[in-house]
Amino acid sequence: MSINVSDVEAALAFYTEVLGLVERADRPAFGFPGAWLDVGSGGQQLHLIGAPAPPNLGQHFAMRVADLPAAVAELRGAGVEVTDPSPVGAGFQSFLTDPSGNAVELYSAPAPA
Repeated sequence: MSINVSDVEAALAFYTEVLGLVERADRPAFGFPGAWLDVGSGGQQLHLIGAPAPPNLGQHFAMRVADLPAAVAELRGAGVEVTDPSPVGAGFQSFLTDPSGNAVELYSAPAPA
């Protein structure tokens, strides 16, 4: 997935230092600012594109976390505004925004029966 960010350095700091993603070193020099990040160990990536972020019309991407209440508490402890976990389907979700205003969903699946 890729998202536009108005300030690549601020977004990179947010996604690596706050959300724990890992910057990749293999991004080619495309001629515009950006960064590639690993999201967990499942091979998913987030590509940051240095460009104006579009207006928030409900678009977002979701990242699965093992323990949503703990993740929300940790983020709030770091000063990040995050919504209370709410039920969605069989799991739970919370939302936050990055420094460019992009919405990010944190999702946890129900415990196995």
